[in-house]
Amino acid sequence: MRAEATHLFDVAIKAADPARAVERALSQTSLDAEGTLYLVAVGKAAVPMMRAALSKVKPQTRVEALVVTNPENATPLGGCRVLQSGHPVPDSAGEAAARAVEEMLAKTDPQDRVVALISGGGSALLPAPAKGITLTDKARVNKVLLGSGLEINDMNHIRQQLSRLKGGGLLRAAAPAPVTAYILSDVVGDDLRAIASGPTVSPIGTRASAKALLMKVNIWDDMPASVQAHLNAAPDAEPLPKAHNHLIASNRQSLDAMRAAFPEAQIINDRLEGNVAEVAPHLAHIFRSLPQDEPAVLLFGGETTVTLTGNGKGGRNQDLALRISLQDIPGDWVFLSGGTDGRDGPTDAAGGLVDAGSNAHMKAAGVDPEVLLANNDAYMALGASGDLLMTGGTGTNVADVQIFIRR
Repeated sequence: MRAEATHLFDVAIKAADPARAVERALSQTSLDAEGTLYLVAVGKAAVPMMRAALSKVKPQTRVEALVVTNPENATPLGGCRVLQSGHPVPDSAGEAAARAVEEMLAKTDPQDRVVALISGGGSALLPAPAKGITLTDKARVNKVLLGSGLEINDMNHIRQQLSRLKGGGLLRAAAPAPVTAYILSDVVGDDLRAIASGPTVSPIGTRASAKALLMKVNIWDDMPASVQAHLNAAPDAEPLPKAHNHLIASNRQSLDAMRAAFPEAQIINDRLEGNVAEVAPHLAHIFRSLPQDEPAVLLFGGETTVTLTGNGKGGRNQDLALRISLQDIPGDWVFLSGGTDGRDGPTDAAGGLVDAGSNAHMKAAGVDPEVLLANNDAYMALGASGDLLMTGGTGTNVADVQIFIRR
């Protein structure tokens, strides 16, 4: 069952292959421009997306290409600058990369064309703090948001209001050239405004609504003074230039691929959200309700959240897997929760793969899973039982998938 779950996870990742997604999107066309074709790829899948796009450029077309991705996924590309940036916490390299994007787009004219290739992770990888806000301020905001329990859409809602490039900012930077974007979704529901914080679409909300969210979860007072001042100020009223945006891969497509690989599998929820402390008992109830004399393969997709109360090491998928291992679920079973990018939180694990014996294995290894869970230390607990899901960087990102198997 563990091998089956791992195989299904591999199927989900392959279905979200970013190069194939770009190739499909451009299968009936070639890329050209009357003037210069500007290609900019941002996100964890930026390199393979750019490689596929470059292969579709018409001969003799003047091209300038720039990639911004995380160090693990950065590889050289002929005819293209590849810049590395910090993730999940923005860093100075990312700020420099954002300036490089702005400088490239500032050269555009109406006869030029801009093609943006956007994938998950772009929000942190391309920090361009709004006027008056420093990178240190943005890093502090990001850290607070990651531990706030806010959904990813809400976090991106706030990030957009603090950036020059997010929430349609790339369109302003590229004006007056027309912009076409090809987008790989890593968010539940595929809201284009939330993917990489929506550099080529209108923002999710306003400065006032971003402030309201921060106050709702009681973290407004944790915001730097510069951020508070910016959100309290009147917004820029300039209209946003238009763009052509195309969604080319998503979490649902990966779930469908898993179901095709295992015809007996059932997709139970393709919008699994909420805090893992609430999601785990909900899932356990589903698992306990299954007929005990029948095999089952259940699939879920989405993105949960974690509220940090300790100082341990882990991520939302590891936390969810650990919590499932502590639930009372009868029979022999396995449960996998993994991030399709191969990275769960600030760790080298994609998530966790637990079974009916995981709890006992942790205790036999001399660790108390309940104590570690209370300290947000799922990485240590799962490591003790050999239940960390280790894949390395996958080069794609379409949020998370969960797999429950009982034979």
